[in-house]
Amino acid sequence: MNEIRNIVSDIKSGNIKPIYFLMGEEPYYIDKISDYIEAHVLADSEKGFNQQVMYGRDATIEDIVAAAKRYPMMAERQVLIIKEAQDLSRNIEKLVSYAENPQPTTVLVLNYKYKKLDKRKKLHKVIAKTGFIFESKKLYENQVSDWIRKVLSEKNYKIEPKASLMLVEFLGTDLSKISNELGKLMLVLPAGTIISDTHIEENIGISKDFNNFELRKAVGEKQIVKANRIIKYFGENPKNNPLIMTISLLNGYFTQLLLFHGLKDKSKSAVARNLGVNPYFVDEYFVAARNYPMRKVAQVIAFLRDADVKSKGVGANQSNEDILKELLFKILH
Repeated sequence: MNEIRNIVSDIKSGNIKPIYFLMGEEPYYIDKISDYIEAHVLADSEKGFNQQVMYGRDATIEDIVAAAKRYPMMAERQVLIIKEAQDLSRNIEKLVSYAENPQPTTVLVLNYKYKKLDKRKKLHKVIAKTGFIFESKKLYENQVSDWIRKVLSEKNYKIEPKASLMLVEFLGTDLSKISNELGKLMLVLPAGTIISDTHIEENIGISKDFNNFELRKAVGEKQIVKANRIIKYFGENPKNNPLIMTISLLNGYFTQLLLFHGLKDKSKSAVARNLGVNPYFVDEYFVAARNYPMRKVAQVIAFLRDADVKSKGVGANQSNEDILKELLFKILH
């Protein structure tokens, strides 16, 4: 995020590069930078003649170079944005000759999503000298909650750890989806609000009582009645609670629990750091470790692998609900 602030600061101060190559697995920041350039480099009165958007699937490198070499009309510069530039990946090295001597009055922005340039190739080396290369890396799941907290903090909001985890479990690591849901929350909640699980349930539709976070907690604490109530809800609402996600999250949880058992330093800070979890949730691992010795944890991981195979229709003719019921029984008994 600091790198993005620097890009914005440079553009505001007039330090604008002739080429912005925006690449990487996480499209959220690529779109953010590209949208900022599209909105702010030219005045509104200049955009009609001097701002153009092209798409990689519809253009060739020759088309892009020809457009980039044009001179602006009644403006200091023109902006040329290439969206879905990854569709040009087979021929992207053809851009080398232009990148070596880019048109100084053109701002060429290439949105190269889900891919990245090979640093060993000439194009990467040339653009690094004459323009700017930004790599947008995918966040790990345990980093997303911190990202949510920072985004909300910039808007004068806070969020409770459970509420943040609910968003991550429901939306995954897709920052664009999470950002959209946070935007909805900020529209209906006043600045200064501490966003809770109730706010998430009321405004986004994720149940605060029947979700994978609560199932994981119930399993860890061996709350058999509560765990069975949750999976019954999952069976009645399979679209919002896919079995494969539940198995994946439980597998991640028990893998963390196996790691917990192997830790020499079991201070809360060391557990949080080594397991990649919010310190708020560390106590749950101490409880679960008492309920599931290392041998049982290894056994549960084997149960989860078996359930994963069954969920894909291999070696069993069971409904997803029955697979989950059987799995839960094996884990809890």
